[in-house]
Amino acid sequence: MGRPLPPGLTGSGAVLFDLLDTPSSLWRYGWTMIPASFRLEIAARVEEQFPRAVRDLEDLVRIPSYAAPSAPPGVLMRSAEHVADLLRGIGATDIAVVSAGGGPGVIGQIWVDDAAPTVLLYAHHDVQPVADDWSTLPFEPVVRGERMYGRGAADDGAGVVLHLAAIRALGEDLAVNVRLFIEGEEESGSPTFSALASQYADRLAADVVVIADSENASPEVPALTTSLRGVSDVTVTVRVADHAVHSGAFGGPILDAPTLLCRLIATLHDSTGAVAVRGLEPTGQSDVDLSEEAFRREAGLVPGLTLAGSGTLADRLWWRPAIDLIGFDSVSVAESSNTIQPVARARLSLRVPPGLDPALAQARLRAHLAEHIEAGAELEIEEGVNGPGFRANTDTPAYTAARRALSEAFGREVVMHGLGGSIPLASELSVLFPGIEVLLTGVEDPDSRAHSGDESVSLPMLRKAILGEALLLHYLGLSGR
Repeated sequence: MGRPLPPGLTGSGAVLFDLLDTPSSLWRYGWTMIPASFRLEIAARVEEQFPRAVRDLEDLVRIPSYAAPSAPPGVLMRSAEHVADLLRGIGATDIAVVSAGGGPGVIGQIWVDDAAPTVLLYAHHDVQPVADDWSTLPFEPVVRGERMYGRGAADDGAGVVLHLAAIRALGEDLAVNVRLFIEGEEESGSPTFSALASQYADRLAADVVVIADSENASPEVPALTTSLRGVSDVTVTVRVADHAVHSGAFGGPILDAPTLLCRLIATLHDSTGAVAVRGLEPTGQSDVDLSEEAFRREAGLVPGLTLAGSGTLADRLWWRPAIDLIGFDSVSVAESSNTIQPVARARLSLRVPPGLDPALAQARLRAHLAEHIEAGAELEIEEGVNGPGFRANTDTPAYTAARRALSEAFGREVVMHGLGGSIPLASELSVLFPGIEVLLTGVEDPDSRAHSGDESVSLPMLRKAILGEALLLHYLGLSGR
């Protein structure tokens, strides 16, 4: 660990102190180093204020801020107002709860100098509805070991807290103008983001945006996300009759609607499980591969399950389409009877390879469904939300600064990787604000179980991420861009 730590320096400060005291290939790029004393001071401030960050995260988890018919009335607005109070607590001004017809978001800013660079910090306060496989109460935060469990603890309460705590740690040393946008409809696909961003363009424009809604390689290894798949969805209804009939009196000549819908869904994949829709092709390939053993462990797969598709695991996750059945409406087993069901409905989620227009991908999926429906059954397809994928330009000053800052904070070199998930606004911001540099940073890790039961965040990782963002903001301020 190098020479003895200064008294009282622990956690992120200890990691940073050890890094400063150890020769490392991190510095082969010829980066200009800021004084070690300043970095250690920032690390000490992160340590001092980290308990407050944990309390802020606990308060966010306690708000069931999901958009669904089962959600408590007005809970998204209550969540937005709470976030607005948090922004006031870090000295932000011009705070407003805003909406363009969707979930309420929160904007605010801390203006330092007209000549300084402007950084937009993004996270979202809405969360996914609750799955039923929780070992704790989903909206009551619980710390076990080094992880906090609760819905939104990782996705994306930790992202909100990351921004707040980094600004607090810098204090009067903040050398960039900061604009904050905490969205309230990301988990619904950001359907009104374009309209909202156009309406408030003067409040969101920036040189760099830091989107804190991605994943690190592990709690110990930081990552920057360089590609994302887009997303699209459709709801498919199959109808065979105008009412249910007795299966003894009519069964045989008639195939029920759920069976025909299942047969239709089965045409979406070939015998290997790869997507079989014409025109949904890979758009690139990765120069790295992932551990299948780790992937199986993180996904909790049953031992004998065969992975779908072919090619490297990274390519299948990052550069190829995926279609999943995420909802199915029919009669439940508990309420079933000897009746031929006349109607069945399913919701299909399509992950679109980066670079492919999601509207075009959705059209190709709809065409496939219309072509493969059997037995003359009636087919209705309801279009859902489309969100574009993302490809980062990593040869930029902001990426250099981010790699430098995160490497210092974690004591490990940054991994540049793709993700199979979707954050549509990453591409939309590039269109709305040409020239903006988009950084996708991580507040999750492979064990976070975002969108699933027992969602959690690594608290040591969150501490290091806060230090990394504080250093990043300082480096961007030094750039004088």
